[in-house]
Amino acid sequence: MTVCLVLTACGMLCLPVYIREKTRRYSLKAVFWKTLISFLFVSVGAFALRCAPDTGRTPCTLVLLGLCLGMLGDIWLDLKYVYRQDDQALTVAGFFVFGAGHVLYMSGLLLRYARPGALPYLLIPALLAVLASAAVVLTEKPMKLRYGKMKPVVAVYGFLLFGTVFLSGSLALMHGWQERTLNLFFAGAVLFALSDLILSGTYFGEGKERPIDLTLNYLTYFPAQYLIALSLLFV
Repeated sequence: MTVCLVLTACGMLCLPVYIREKTRRYSLKAVFWKTLISFLFVSVGAFALRCAPDTGRTPCTLVLLGLCLGMLGDIWLDLKYVYRQDDQALTVAGFFVFGAGHVLYMSGLLLRYARPGALPYLLIPALLAVLASAAVVLTEKPMKLRYGKMKPVVAVYGFLLFGTVFLSGSLALMHGWQERTLNLFFAGAVLFALSDLILSGTYFGEGKERPIDLTLNYLTYFPAQYLIALSLLFV
């Protein structure tokens, strides 16, 4: 646990440096700092996996793979600001790997914490995820966003994103909020969703690439990933 906490502290110390660099200019230097912070949350997950009991090793491995995809998505989505000619391709790639990461997150949670008779706790989150994703797409104009050709991608990704939030919360509720892994994971998933909602304005809105928007995005996103990684300590 000590190693995981030290790595988390290192990541949080690097975060202001990255935010400062990113809000000054888009550069490979900013990509380096973001990659380092992402590598550290993957490292937290890897060390936590070493502490997992045999029954939790496979679920933890799935979550760790999700964290690795998150790191890959972080790199691709920052590179799109450096290599503007590849903006569309890198954006789609980023959405794809983050979406796959959410599939892995949910798979790990289900494998470890789903119980017989848990069907209502699984169906309700799925329904809520559909409604939340539809709300994001349908409020495009009121929110002054323009998804364009990315609308189907946004819809599918939104379902997976909100699926992670509602599933982790539902499982935590099913276990009476007694499982620290689920509680931490749910907190991380909520922050993840908040980060992506902020990010949608940056990607698809106009005039929403202000320093405050970027700062709020990263102050929610990176703690989200670290909470998810730390949750593996208690599997």
